[in-house]
Amino acid sequence: MSDSGTSKLRKLAIVPAYNEQGMVGRVVRDINRHAPDFDVVVVDDGSLDATAAVAEREGATVLRLPFNLGIGGAMQAGYKYALHRDYDIAVQVDGDGQHKPEYLPSMAEALHTGGEDADMVYGSRFLGDPGYKVPFMRRLGNRIFGVVLSVICRQPITDPTSGFRMVNRNGIELFARDYPHDYPEVEAILMLNAHKLKIHEVHVKMNARGFGESSIDYMSAAYYMIKVMMAIFIGLLRRRPVPNAGELPQTGEFAAVAPGAGSAGSASVPPREGGTS
Repeated sequence: MSDSGTSKLRKLAIVPAYNEQGMVGRVVRDINRHAPDFDVVVVDDGSLDATAAVAEREGATVLRLPFNLGIGGAMQAGYKYALHRDYDIAVQVDGDGQHKPEYLPSMAEALHTGGEDADMVYGSRFLGDPGYKVPFMRRLGNRIFGVVLSVICRQPITDPTSGFRMVNRNGIELFARDYPHDYPEVEAILMLNAHKLKIHEVHVKMNARGFGESSIDYMSAAYYMIKVMMAIFIGLLRRRPVPNAGELPQTGEFAAVAPGAGSAGSASVPPREGGTS
């Protein structure tokens, strides 16, 4: 599909964020700069800091979850928002600054041209230079999961733990109704394959996480890999709801805050950052 074709589609960037007041403002600004045709909704996953206030100040719509649900719950809230507001495309851009919004236009193009109209396009670090030094255990886990999923899906899956993924309306309808909460990146690929939706991957570079250091040691990494492998095989046996066109899933009320509507909560707003780096 041409640029003029994708420009007519309604696009949404979903930014899950938990205690990311130091980074979420930059993420929203980067999306607006590199992909101005994408609306931005920040899903504040029960943050205890000023994440929601900073995001709203930068012009994003904010969904405030009453408590921390984790990345799976936050993303499903974003997909429900996209479904109810009739978006054609939705993309996950993590609030920690790891994903680079400069790739959004090319990913939107690949969504319609890669793999004969792919239903999901995701950014793979391992089709080339990942952009930062990926820890050995994380790379090993990705490799193992990738081999297993490649066999199951009968196509190469090189970065199954990448959260930088974009879906069309088919993906939005599926994930709004059923989205894995425990290991969402890996299990979501199984869901797409079970529903015969097409997956395409493109090379992207990513940033190292914006703040903090990983607390995963070798023992916990091995434990994580075992649990994900169990989740993969259990997922193969799990029944999946079938999306029905035109039928919206039942959902609770989200405290959506439009740009300029103010920010709830008692957390103070830090001074606006002076620019991007």
